[in-house]
Amino acid sequence: MADTVIKHPQAMLQLRLSNFSVAYQGIPAVVNLSLTLTAATVNLVTGVIGAGKTTLLKLIAGELSLDRDDRRQGAGVTSSRRLTVGMLKQQAFSDREQTVEEILLAACPFRDTFARERFEYEQEYDRIFTGFGFARADKHKKIGDFSGGEQTKIALIRLLLEKPDILLLDEPTNHLDIATIQWLEQYLKWYEHAVVLVSHDRFFLDQVAEAVVEVSDGKLTRYAGNYSEYRTEKRKRIERQQKAWERQKEEEDRLNGVIERFRHKPTKASFARAKKKQLERMERVEKPVEDDVHLFTGNIEPLIPGSKWVFEAEHLKIGYDRALLEITLRIRRGQKMGILGPNGAGKSTFLKTVAGLLQPFQEKDKSVERRCVLGNNITIGYFDQHSAEIQSDKSVAEHFHDLFPALTEKEVRNILGMYLFTGKLASRRVSDLSGGEKARLVLAEL
Repeated sequence: MADTVIKHPQAMLQLRLSNFSVAYQGIPAVVNLSLTLTAATVNLVTGVIGAGKTTLLKLIAGELSLDRDDRRQGAGVTSSRRLTVGMLKQQAFSDREQTVEEILLAACPFRDTFARERFEYEQEYDRIFTGFGFARADKHKKIGDFSGGEQTKIALIRLLLEKPDILLLDEPTNHLDIATIQWLEQYLKWYEHAVVLVSHDRFFLDQVAEAVVEVSDGKLTRYAGNYSEYRTEKRKRIERQQKAWERQKEEEDRLNGVIERFRHKPTKASFARAKKKQLERMERVEKPVEDDVHLFTGNIEPLIPGSKWVFEAEHLKIGYDRALLEITLRIRRGQKMGILGPNGAGKSTFLKTVAGLLQPFQEKDKSVERRCVLGNNITIGYFDQHSAEIQSDKSVAEHFHDLFPALTEKEVRNILGMYLFTGKLASRRVSDLSGGEKARLVLAEL
């Protein structure tokens, strides 16, 4: 089997994983690993949803163990010294009463001294904290006072301050605003240790990735360059493999024709047997599999079109304990809108208010008429960052059928197939799906 080697910049540190496969929740994820991660290089892990990208990160982080066969010899994981590994996880802080300063200073390895290193750490802390769009005064706020996106930024800041030998980032841009993403791009380019990330933000990947590791069919393939260069090179490899497969098919057909022609002739029987052996000894080229899979949802139209104006707001104020925004706008049927703004500006609060999950901010001042109205026959589908956290012991098909009992089993299978839940995948337990697969299931429901 193959090895994985992760090198450290100063001491030629190595983490070696030998003779292994990895399964997650009983399903094989990586069965043949050949990979070298070099320090000061940003490595992208890519692959279709459910291919095993997050599983690979968990393996490197030590959260998963190798699956070993009794016939195999030697340790599964060895290293020249203890590695520090940091992984960004999308979860809230357990203690919402802690201040940001308490959280971030707890990550300082020099917090109990007054050494020069601590001074440099605090300088770095200020630089990264303000680089992520926070004001210095925000250090004294409680973590519970920040939005979900802001908390993710603080978790990432803490991770960057720890400067692990291997920095693992699973969808780091999901809850970051554009300015922060641009800052992170520059920071990762200069990060002195190894970075391994999973992301679907193609522009971000083109800016930071220096090598691409593709997870496909349980195996890893490494490509040099950023995401666009990887896609170009992969297309060339598929074309070469397709031509080689076609030549192989032609040769197989020719040899089979010769064998069939002469195998019943006594004087040519040995010749036919020789050709059969030649056919059996041929090095096989697998037919390439296209990876450009797409959802085939057809036209998504409401059962009843609804009124021309889907939503109208006039002097609408949104917020929780204080008003974040005052909005006057109309949304027309068929219109597509993007909402941009820094974390904490009120983007999610606005969507929740439109969806009816949050009441408009109320003020005692009644001098201004405020309106927040949905049009006639308007239905709402709402997907947020927590929608894909579904858990169920039912299969995908059972879960979907229970939500739409009027559908026949064939209709359920057809709809799920359009959202790439085909064959055995539709029979998998919902709780065993990857995060991306759960998100796709929720989109199918919407």
